[in-house]
Amino acid sequence: MASPNIDLSQEANPNSNKRRKINDRIWRGIFIASGIISALMIVIIIIFVSAKGVSPFLPNYENAKQSVGKFLTGMSWRPDIGEGIYGVAFIMVNTLVSALIAAAISFPIAVLTALFIVKIAPKRLREPMQIVVELLAAIPSVVYGVFAASKITTLVESVAGFFGVSTFGGKSLMSVSLLLAIMIFPTITSMSINAISAVDKNLELGSLALGASRTQTNFKVVLTSAKSGIFAGLVLGLGRAFGEATAVSMVAGNSQIGINLNPFAPTRTLTSTMLSGLKETTGVDYDIRFSVGIVLMIIILVTNLLIQIMKRKIGGGTNA
Repeated sequence: MASPNIDLSQEANPNSNKRRKINDRIWRGIFIASGIISALMIVIIIIFVSAKGVSPFLPNYENAKQSVGKFLTGMSWRPDIGEGIYGVAFIMVNTLVSALIAAAISFPIAVLTALFIVKIAPKRLREPMQIVVELLAAIPSVVYGVFAASKITTLVESVAGFFGVSTFGGKSLMSVSLLLAIMIFPTITSMSINAISAVDKNLELGSLALGASRTQTNFKVVLTSAKSGIFAGLVLGLGRAFGEATAVSMVAGNSQIGINLNPFAPTRTLTSTMLSGLKETTGVDYDIRFSVGIVLMIIILVTNLLIQIMKRKIGGGTNA
């Protein structure tokens, strides 16, 4: 009686295997198509922005031709003067300074928060705290901007008054940095939570078995092993910091000249420059903002590469 059953199963197996292979091919095709569409979207955006951004510097440009050198080294942005003065050197520095200050404030707090949620907090607190972090990530940028324009600027103005420094209604580098620190916090925290949760439990047990304390294990083993995901969160956080426009424009003050390292002085970022005064749909004042977009994409790319290099140099544990 056993032999017929074996024969039947052997006859059924080829059909089952065939269906399985067909399903695998279908899903593989879907995944490949999704990847191609995503890549094409990125390529299309880069081509469009680059084509528009390069046009103001071409000889046959129909409006006032711009100089690449003056654009990249200029220390003032005055579209209201004559044919317009467009220089982004000081804006690039201001953008980097505000984003790096925000990261310096938010990154350690976010990583420690993630470590607390995953490894230290009681079970009854973990899920509510994680939900709060996810809700912070879901808040629209304009809501953060309204909050910053009413509360953060007031706080900064009070701090400036305490030190006897005048400020432009609180619109300043400090306001931008604090706003960005709040905005990138949930992104870095969420990525860090996922990375820390993925660390192999055996690594922790091995560390504890060798005599390390729980705190030593958390910092020397868990965080080191999760560094890949943690730094991915930093990359995404800085990407949002560099790319945020609406909220930043509400608290930056948009200074028109000079590098700003004074925390209480107005500043200007690349994104706020692209957004502010965008009234026209033609002309140099419109096209030059795509040139600013090219500079922004290059800065984001270089920053991400530097973070990847830094990630390889920090820690030697297994990446999660």
